[in-house]
Amino acid sequence: MTARKPLLVATIGAAALAGCNKAGEIVVEQGVGITALRTVCPAVGVPDYTGNVTLFSPADARTQDAIDVTATLTNVRSQCNDSGDEVYATATFDVLAQRRDTRGARTVQLPYFSTVVRGGNAVVAKRIGTVTLNFADGEYRTQASGTAGAVVSRAAATLPDDIRERITRRRRSGEAEAAVDPLTQPEVRAAIARATFELLVGFQLAEDQLAYNATR
Repeated sequence: MTARKPLLVATIGAAALAGCNKAGEIVVEQGVGITALRTVCPAVGVPDYTGNVTLFSPADARTQDAIDVTATLTNVRSQCNDSGDEVYATATFDVLAQRRDTRGARTVQLPYFSTVVRGGNAVVAKRIGTVTLNFADGEYRTQASGTAGAVVSRAAATLPDDIRERITRRRRSGEAEAAVDPLTQPEVRAAIARATFELLVGFQLAEDQLAYNATR
């Protein structure tokens, strides 16, 4: 992925209503009407500052020459099954790592989190997993893969009929309503937020590791 700004804050345009002739998009038809095509599948992403991790030796050092292992979470891909009342989403990703000292075989385990977030800031589920990196003797690079999943209620991820009608209502040029973007109305924005879910993955970092990523 893709860094997100700010941490755990959804951008409605990108997460729920962005694109062109795809699920999740708003298409404005020459200022006359709005057609909304919206997916119930959660958007998948990596929160800011959680896509990288740096291990130091000694652990309390923070200088360049003390860097032991670095890893990046990348190539996030998603699949979604929205055929039933429960929506199942899966995210897979790669972890690319390198180490400073290449002597001997070495195994490094890195914890990662997966969270289901509703409305941009409400965490409704969280799981912790582990990615295992295996460095061969003499090798300074390696990679591994990880996976995360989410289950979302279709009903919860579906816009109420009245909100849907308000967004998709055909507007004629010259009408007062044609000059008002329904997506700017507080009740519409709130309904979209409530129905918007995300599956976020990243390294499970200690506070000092997160601070290091934010300031480096």
